[in-house]
Amino acid sequence: MRLAFLVMGLLFTGLGFLGALLPILPSTPFFLVAAYLFSRSHPRLEAWLLSLPQVGPLVKNYREGRGIPKKTKIWATALALGAAGISVYGLPHILGQVAVLLLIAYGVYFIWRRVPTLMPVVHQEGPKGQDSLKG
Repeated sequence: MRLAFLVMGLLFTGLGFLGALLPILPSTPFFLVAAYLFSRSHPRLEAWLLSLPQVGPLVKNYREGRGIPKKTKIWATALALGAAGISVYGLPHILGQVAVLLLIAYGVYFIWRRVPTLMPVVHQEGPKGQDSLKG
């Protein structure tokens, strides 16, 4: 089982990096899955993934309950709906189509209702010209 998790972790890491390069593919969901899979199979790869400056904070924010950015939620929803449309069109059996739609609907529900939206940190000037953080 550890080997399967390791291989899938590497696959999702690759998809995450691909998503970082391609504007139509989100990277955050892939890195979240990869971090989970590495946590179950290869702690050194998990530590490496968490040490990446563009990836680590996203995964840590999600794990600590702060959520994922709204932009990521929008991209994930759009891609899920696009994949659902392609799948429904390509599946000949109505039960398969209904199953796909129900799974996608649950995924979208989960992203928007169960996963917090990470609010950006807003810098505001505090008393006596000092910077303070709000958010």
